Amino acid sequence: MSDSVQLIPGNSLITETPEEGRALAIKMSRLIIKITQPDAAVRERLRPIYAEDAAMLIAIGQTVAIEFATIAAANNYWKK
Repeated sequence: MSDSVQLIPGNSLITETPEEGRALAIKMSRLIIKITQPDAAVRERLRPIYAEDAAMLIAIGQTVAIEFATIAAANNYWKK
C-alpha cells in the first residue's frame, strides 16, 4: 500500500454534519479504489465499463453506504 495516500482524510471520522459525513464516505470510497488500482490509466480505462454496469454501480453505492455507516457511528449519529 502506498504511504502517500491517507486513507482517512484528516485522520478523523468526526464531521460536523451528516452531509459532511456523506462527503467523507464518498472520499474514502474513492481512496479504496485508488489503493486497489494505483494505476490512474487503468482506472480511466475501466471507468466506462463500470459506468454501464448496473451491478457495479450498485456495488459502488454499497461501498459508500458502508463507509457512511462507520462515519455515522463514529459521530454518534450526530446526536448532541
